Amino acid sequence: MKKLIAIDLDGTTLNQDSKITDKTARTLRRAIQDGHSVVIATGRPYRMSKNFYQELQLTTPMINFNGALVHLPDKQWDGEQETSFNRKIVFDLMAEKKNLKLDFIAAENRETFFIDDLNFFDQHFFASDFATNENLLTVNTLRTNPTSVLLRSQPENVGSVSEELKQQYGHEVEVNTWGGPNPILEVVAKGIQKAHGLRRVIDHLNMKQEDILAFGDEHNDVEMLKFAGWGVAMANGTDQVKSVANDVTDKPNTEDGMADYLTKYLDL
Repeated sequence: MKKLIAIDLDGTTLNQDSKITDKTARTLRRAIQDGHSVVIATGRPYRMSKNFYQELQLTTPMINFNGALVHLPDKQWDGEQETSFNRKIVFDLMAEKKNLKLDFIAAENRETFFIDDLNFFDQHFFASDFATNENLLTVNTLRTNPTSVLLRSQPENVGSVSEELKQQYGHEVEVNTWGGPNPILEVVAKGIQKAHGLRRVIDHLNMKQEDILAFGDEHNDVEMLKFAGWGVAMANGTDQVKSVANDVTDKPNTEDGMADYLTKYLDL
């Protein structure tokens, strides 16, 4: 039975240096050669993940912003969908920034980003060589509803900020935690999860839910692992994601845990 292998990036496919190791790349390519499909499902925007899509030489649809953007990179596709939410929430967050103990607020869509303090601009993080006043987040620059909003706080504050946002805006948005080293919260429209994106993808590929083999490590992977026919949590994953998984890798992302699991599970 051919599988749709749904892979999270940070904390799962990527190692501690946010790279795909040669071993992981070879394993995924071997799976593709054997007839399986590999689909990236990430909280990252496309501009911060297209290099991995290209590195793996994928031709499948891609899921960005935790499911808020489902698309076939650089191609026209009838199944494409981008879901946004009310920009008023962004302006509310800007007004409450100090009380929420946020370092910065960034609003994003498929094409670009806006950040409320350009001093926090980072070329690697925003996958852009520069930021100008056109990227400064204001009521005048953010003219359309965003696909995603990123909030950075200190690690010790992320949990309390997440709960506060869920209490205030939980009827309108989802609040997810990024995997990896960055203390980032991502806000997307209510009902948007990676599982939402996967449903569109399997319809496109004429596959079934039971065909999905999914890997993840964080809160934003929980629904995807529950939705998959076989959900696998990383050894370095949270207790929450492990509690819903069918299995757990023997090794963490820093030791090619996903690649080892795939090799055994698919007999590559």
